[in-house]
Amino acid sequence: MTERPRPGVGVLFNPALIDFVQSHAAALDHLVVMPDRCWSDPGPGSPHRFEELPAAVAVVERALGQRTLAMHCIGLSLCSAEVFDLPYVDQLAAWRRRFGCAWVSEHLSFTRVGAGHEVNASMALPVPYDHEVLELLVPRVLEVQDRLGCPFLLENNVYYIDFPEQEMGEAEFLNRLMQRTGCGLLLDLHNVYTNAVNHGFDARRFLRSLDLDRVVEIHVAGGEPMMGFHTDSHTGPVAEGVWPFLEYVVPHTGMLRGVTFEFHESSWPMLHDAGVLAQLERARGILRDHAARPLQVA
Repeated sequence: MTERPRPGVGVLFNPALIDFVQSHAAALDHLVVMPDRCWSDPGPGSPHRFEELPAAVAVVERALGQRTLAMHCIGLSLCSAEVFDLPYVDQLAAWRRRFGCAWVSEHLSFTRVGAGHEVNASMALPVPYDHEVLELLVPRVLEVQDRLGCPFLLENNVYYIDFPEQEMGEAEFLNRLMQRTGCGLLLDLHNVYTNAVNHGFDARRFLRSLDLDRVVEIHVAGGEPMMGFHTDSHTGPVAEGVWPFLEYVVPHTGMLRGVTFEFHESSWPMLHDAGVLAQLERARGILRDHAARPLQVA
């Protein structure tokens, strides 16, 4: 018999949380920072890339040593066929060492198109789950992990349209990528919920088909209906339909480090301190119910 590691709860930092992370340090086991919001980046080939924004960096520096830090990136665009930005990866690695980040995550998606004059879609675009994309990603993920020197996680994506005639399902694609690279999974349960609502599939069946032993971090969030879709808008509190998925998944994870609540800063007037604390406590209660349960060792 052995005990699971005891995961904690945290938030994905946004500007509305500057005072919160100081006033409620005891409520946070970890803080996840989007480094792309802590610097300006004019892009590859620019003479002065990654100009740090002092106010944003100061928040990260104040958190250093108080709680576990992690990075959640939005700028690598790992699935862009024509773009593999190694200077960006090296910048992440420098920050990882500087702030002692326990893990780094990115989206299994792309935002950047074009190796010459780049265009940024400003949103995480999905990729088809086929062998060509898998073969593109495997060496890139291995390279990123080697340069970062810490666990590297990929987040399952939200999608509003299906690619026709895909060669494999999302869970099979994720499992193969994790098996071949050793990377971890950032399981965004609101993304799963959104996809299940919009495409009418059984979310629990999808979760059962994932290699949940590779889940290192879980995201929970809220959304809202729009034009016949449920949107991944990160609006307000966690969607009620997400909590049962968290209860289901946690007992099946062996590497889980934390559950992270994410919301857009425009929702702060709806949440305030009490609302964020309520989400954290609800997640912590679910973890508390399962964290001490022993795992059977074969």
